[in-house]
Amino acid sequence: MSHRHGPRRGPRADMVPEIAAAVGFVSSLLRTRGCVSEQQLQVFSGALREALAEHYKHHWFPEKPFKGSGYRCIRINHKMDPIISKAASQIGLSLPQLYQLLPSELTLWVDPYEVSYRIGEDGSICVLYEASKPPSSYGMLTCKNQMMLGRTSPSKNYIMTVSS
Repeated sequence: MSHRHGPRRGPRADMVPEIAAAVGFVSSLLRTRGCVSEQQLQVFSGALREALAEHYKHHWFPEKPFKGSGYRCIRINHKMDPIISKAASQIGLSLPQLYQLLPSELTLWVDPYEVSYRIGEDGSICVLYEASKPPSSYGMLTCKNQMMLGRTSPSKNYIMTVSS
């Protein structure tokens, strides 16, 4: 693998590690069923990587990591995400085969500095990739984190009203 070293623009404008994490995850799901050869997986990974890079090109904002998150999100909800089905068609996988190989409900969020997924509509969210964010964005809680926090600890006001 040759890495082209171009001029670095700002903090980080590329999406290479995030896309690699997302592609690696989807490929590993296909690999676990054992019906897809390693060579097919390589072709699939390459096709998916290119498709995502193209899809995200004008929708990647490292300075506002959550902007465009819904657009970038890869989703299978009894309907196959078109980006996945297109990459799969390059290795001859049909839609019915994909439905057998992949979870029927999968959400994959590919955001700058963080890639996470959830299997099932109320499964827990697992982080696949997390990069150190530039300090400025620490103050922002993603809606996912708020959801997670919300489950474990009620907010201060809630405790106040209950005890008064």
